[in-house]
Amino acid sequence: MKQPTDWDELPNFQSSEFDSPDLPNSGENMQREFMQMLQAARTIAGVPFKISSGYRTQAHHDSLTRRGYPTAKRSAHLKGQAADILVSNSVQRAQIVSALMQAGFHRLGLADRFIHCDNDEENKPAPCIWLY
Repeated sequence: MKQPTDWDELPNFQSSEFDSPDLPNSGENMQREFMQMLQAARTIAGVPFKISSGYRTQAHHDSLTRRGYPTAKRSAHLKGQAADILVSNSVQRAQIVSALMQAGFHRLGLADRFIHCDNDEENKPAPCIWLY
């Protein structure tokens, strides 16, 4: 069984940042190992991580798919093992990607305005970097 996240050990994050928009307090479903890796990456990067998507309910995920957003059928967001981090420029993107890799993330998705990271390697290719 996976350990619940201890938010006290994550000085740069609050569970509410990871809530699915349709379910308050759902950020509590984020997996501890994922959050520890994300905190390590944040510390390495030395820049704030603004989370645009963390945990997702199936209903919210399905809504994103219907609205044309690129989603995966077996999304790590549904397991609390993924986050999308907003980026505003190329320098910040490079800092964050480098930090994520140093922290042990092997699955990254890059878009103009965000970086997806996850540690869900169950039946998924890793290492893997894709573009949106």
